[in-house]
Amino acid sequence: MRGRPPLKDYIQIPKCPFCGMNIERPQEVVATANSPGMPVGSCTCGAVYAFDVSGRNLGSAFIEALVFACNMDWDMAWGLLPDKDYREEIVKNYDLQNHLIIPGGFFEGRKIAGVLYFIRLNRDMLEVTRQSVTKLLDRPAITNVPWKKADFNEGKKVSKKELEAWVKEYRVENVLRAARQDAKILWLLRRLLCAGDPLLRLRAADLMGKAAKIIALENPGKVSELLKALLNSLADTGASSWATLDAVGEIMGNSIDKFSGYLPALVPLLHEEHLQADVLRALRRIACANPELLRRFSSLFISLLGHSNPEVRGYAVLILGALGETGVRRELESLRGDGSEIVLYESGQLIKKSVGRLAEDALRDMNQL
Repeated sequence: MRGRPPLKDYIQIPKCPFCGMNIERPQEVVATANSPGMPVGSCTCGAVYAFDVSGRNLGSAFIEALVFACNMDWDMAWGLLPDKDYREEIVKNYDLQNHLIIPGGFFEGRKIAGVLYFIRLNRDMLEVTRQSVTKLLDRPAITNVPWKKADFNEGKKVSKKELEAWVKEYRVENVLRAARQDAKILWLLRRLLCAGDPLLRLRAADLMGKAAKIIALENPGKVSELLKALLNSLADTGASSWATLDAVGEIMGNSIDKFSGYLPALVPLLHEEHLQADVLRALRRIACANPELLRRFSSLFISLLGHSNPEVRGYAVLILGALGETGVRRELESLRGDGSEIVLYESGQLIKKSVGRLAEDALRDMNQL
């Protein structure tokens, strides 16, 4: 008669995949705009890990773990190379509630889909970051910063229909008043990013950025959650972004001091052909807010001036103009006769301009520098 499977086939103690030592339960650390949004932890060997409860957001878990390993230094994290500077491992079927690994994926009637994403920096880098990582974990753990409705004017909740009417009519003050009352206005605006009307989509993105600026004053964590959700929604490379990237650009552009840390997650999307024009629109908004953040990518924008898509050419011109890159005068001169028109969103309205006109405007502004 066959016996029951051994207990180890049902549950296991979580261990570090690098050294085999038992690990502590991941915890949330004190939130800042650029701090991890997922629970994190560290092993005595120097490895760190981030917990993804769904097991479907591995890209976010990787970013959380890598940035946490680098002591929240985004520039350092995005300059590292896999294998050369760090190693990564994934541990599946982790149950945060009981701090156990459940190989079968089900425990006490619950599906266990959680994943621990491990990152271990090489020896030299560990010496730099290990002490700082430990200090972060020693801070009091928190879950979510409570939303203080009492700080804002109380009023009735805004309905989806009412909000859509405000966006259609570009009633900025109404939307901002609602944002002062309830952070959920951001998620109501998000549904309009996929509206059939292009102007409605772009106005929703515009107003989302303005509303996020108000909400970030009290609760940057809420806005950070939204940014991550927007960027994660682009994981399906075959999907249209609609106005998702416009919203990312507006949120970052309106609160560039708080959310510039998301730039390294945005720029690589330029390599996705179907997203290039949308990414450039978002980067143009950021360039207008703080040109210094994008100067190191100037060569990338210059390379796009000859792109076959007029939207890509046009927005590359706009970004280089915002950066004041006077070294590209020759390239801009060659575009002055480009009659291809693109649609621009400006202050709640759509306007058409030719790529040649945009190049002329950029040259004129550069001559005034």
